[in-house]
Amino acid sequence: MAKNSGFRLERDSMGELRVPADALWGAQTQRAVDNFPISGQPLPRDFIRALGLIKAAAAEVSAGFGELPKAQAAAIRKAALEVAGGAHDAQFPIDVFQTGSGTSSNMNANEVIATLATRSGKAGGRNKFVVHPNDHVNFGQSSNDVIPTAIRVSAQLAVAEQLLPSLKHLRKTIERRGKSLDKITKTGRTHLMDAMPLTFAQEFGAWAAQLASAEGRIQDASKRLRRLPIGGTAIGTGINADPRFGKAMAKALSALASTKFESAGNKFEGIAAQDDAVELSGQLNALAVALMKISNDLRWMNAGPLAGLGEIELPALQPGSSIMPGKVNPVIPEATCMVCVQVMGHHAAISIAGASGNFQLNVMLPLIAYDLLDSIRLLSNAMRLLADSAIAGLKVRRGNVQEALARNPILVTALNPIIGYEKAAAIAKRAYVEGRPVLDVAREMSGLPEKELRKLLDPGALTKGGIRGGGAGG
Repeated sequence: MAKNSGFRLERDSMGELRVPADALWGAQTQRAVDNFPISGQPLPRDFIRALGLIKAAAAEVSAGFGELPKAQAAAIRKAALEVAGGAHDAQFPIDVFQTGSGTSSNMNANEVIATLATRSGKAGGRNKFVVHPNDHVNFGQSSNDVIPTAIRVSAQLAVAEQLLPSLKHLRKTIERRGKSLDKITKTGRTHLMDAMPLTFAQEFGAWAAQLASAEGRIQDASKRLRRLPIGGTAIGTGINADPRFGKAMAKALSALASTKFESAGNKFEGIAAQDDAVELSGQLNALAVALMKISNDLRWMNAGPLAGLGEIELPALQPGSSIMPGKVNPVIPEATCMVCVQVMGHHAAISIAGASGNFQLNVMLPLIAYDLLDSIRLLSNAMRLLADSAIAGLKVRRGNVQEALARNPILVTALNPIIGYEKAAAIAKRAYVEGRPVLDVAREMSGLPEKELRKLLDPGALTKGGIRGGGAGG
């Protein structure tokens, strides 16, 4: 290698080219940097972590089989774990929009780890050994099984370490706040119009149930995501890999990552198709749907403070206008809604990318990796903010809630079994037109005693459902 004014010359099968003198990468990485100046966005830290774990596990397994010299394997493992730990993230500059197999990113990892491992082999000024990116770091592997494996490993870890804890935290926060508001009854709404009453606990309980369902779906998808195609090498046949390699890799990665992985039963599927990643993205999309519903409910309930529903007051976090003094907006639910829209967009992209496999290989792997991990990251962060900065500190505006409830004409639904639908509808319409409480109008029109009416029209009792009177016709 010759140095030349801040650069050095590196060679690969296509010839020589200049590489920054202080870069740990080699020629193939540099070609990718030069070829893909598209977004300026490299693959995420979680993905680089997965690549490091895979390379460390591969060196350990191959040395255990006696196929890789122990000294080189130990050096590769040490360097790869440094990569996994984030010590060399700046050495992974390749754009996400690159070769569809992710070969450039696999070679980026191979070259960086080879450089680090070779340096350790030269400790003390003696050239004990040289580590080659293909012959040693990539031993028993292909980009075509490494990158799909890295997608699964990175997503599985991100779900376990980031997404599910955040999801559980939000669900528990909602459940706790709902329980604390169990005694407060409010007007329900269907079609954005007044409907039968329910308690805040019941409304919050529906949100919590949505999140519990989402959690179950994500956990179910994770069972298929943990199937790793590593060991299939180029197309799934396992050329140049020990037949034991796939199972040994799943075991080694499970130990390194403290998360269960298993060797895919059909490695052709794991390389050619990315349906498991698409499935997980679909469950993230469903979670985004739930979060957007919850966030918009919060926005509606908070609307006002005078001209809207005004049922709750979210924590005031920042001024809401550059021109209207005193305005405060529901910024956390708004930000969460934007996250949800982005995740829905990612799912559309991942779906199309997942369908972009031809014969034995998908050719949009880097995009799947980036969008899947970005969805997990965004949802994880947004759910914690929604829990801690919105739901945990919201206050109920009891006066507004009680006034709206008392004037809700739909309470007459409870009188249907006794006086019939038509007479109940007449009471509701008159109460609405005259702006009077339903109880007052029902006392004049139903022929029922006030004591019975108060019992039948008690909003709190109505939240428990059931029929509370005799047959129609009174």
